[in-house]
Amino acid sequence: MGSILGSLAGSAASRSGLSGWIPIPGLTDQLTAAIACKLDPEEQKQAALATLEATRGEGVEADVAVGSSSAWTSNTRSNVSGTSTVVARNDQDDDGLQCLVVSDVIIVRGEETRADKRMCRKPPAARYALIA
Repeated sequence: MGSILGSLAGSAASRSGLSGWIPIPGLTDQLTAAIACKLDPEEQKQAALATLEATRGEGVEADVAVGSSSAWTSNTRSNVSGTSTVVARNDQDDDGLQCLVVSDVIIVRGEETRADKRMCRKPPAARYALIA
């Protein structure tokens, strides 16, 4: 019964122009809810991969340059695309974390949504993760 009601609510939200998706739990360390809720599950995976690519450093020290960016186009809907771009970095804070600010921009049916997110890692970890 709950899945039927959830499906009906999702369909009604989609028809009304509201988002009809929930963030995939395994991707919540890469995507904000503001972005994920406007993307279907496959698009959420593409957006998360773009974030990983944009925050992947090069060289021995794995430095991520401000301006590093990755774009994607939906494999499931023709009118959906996005980018993740590193817009700022903090090489070391008081907790020993290296942090970045990443700007996500998605376009769904001509409507742009932008969300900035703070992502950090503690060396020697290679991957940046979303900080609440």
